[in-house]
Amino acid sequence: MLANEAVIRVSAFGLTLTLLWLLEYFLPRRDQPKRQWFRRINNLLLVVVNSVVLRIALPVTAVITAEWAVANDWGLLNRLGLPTWISGVIAFLILDLAIYGQHVAMHYFSWLWPLHRVHHSDRVFDATTGIRFHTLEIILSMLWKVVVVLVLGPPVVAVIVFEIVLNAVSMFNHSNVALPLRLDAALRSVVVTPDMHRVHHSVFREEHDCNYGFNFSWWDFLFRTYLAQPKSGHHEMKIGVPGLKESDLSRLDRLLYQPLRRPHDESESSSK
Repeated sequence: MLANEAVIRVSAFGLTLTLLWLLEYFLPRRDQPKRQWFRRINNLLLVVVNSVVLRIALPVTAVITAEWAVANDWGLLNRLGLPTWISGVIAFLILDLAIYGQHVAMHYFSWLWPLHRVHHSDRVFDATTGIRFHTLEIILSMLWKVVVVLVLGPPVVAVIVFEIVLNAVSMFNHSNVALPLRLDAALRSVVVTPDMHRVHHSVFREEHDCNYGFNFSWWDFLFRTYLAQPKSGHHEMKIGVPGLKESDLSRLDRLLYQPLRRPHDESESSSK
């Protein structure tokens, strides 16, 4: 199953990114700077580095843990004996809530924020921003998912689907795609839209400390972290982290080293 999982995940990644690039080209939400390929290529190279390091650094993943839990009848859902599809839905929802909680923690704890800041430091908001995460954050995220899966004991297919959807939705809600406003309003009552998540990438702290959801928007409604619109509007709002040198924002080696650097001014964008 793991070999098929890799093929499915890579295929879904490539198809999703290609589709979003086409939509960003023909239906852009905001005017973007020209010559974005260097930044995009380095964001993609970061994904490659993360994937390789993850395979080397961690002997287990969320999927491997789910397979072990099923084989050993381990975890809450395995003990309850529910139909597979019900266990799968429950597992998907709880995993999504866990990622919401992880995201909040990345902003709340000062020792985690420098890692997550690599994601926020992208001054251009597009689909590749949704896959731009520091390697250590990716490792911590996987360890967190392993713990949740170990407690739950979910169906293996539910974990695979969650991982694929999380990756695709992250690219979607970071994309520079112009959705009709009525469609956006309808969608964001259930899922996170690009306009909803773009607010989270504002330079202003009161705006980037909101809209933490990745898949489902209702966690933000439930925990009162939802903000409808940026105060400057979507076309005029500033995105990124103030105070970082331009050289630290795009090149792969600089992205990996960036958590060790302190911005000159984090007064508006710093974590709590």
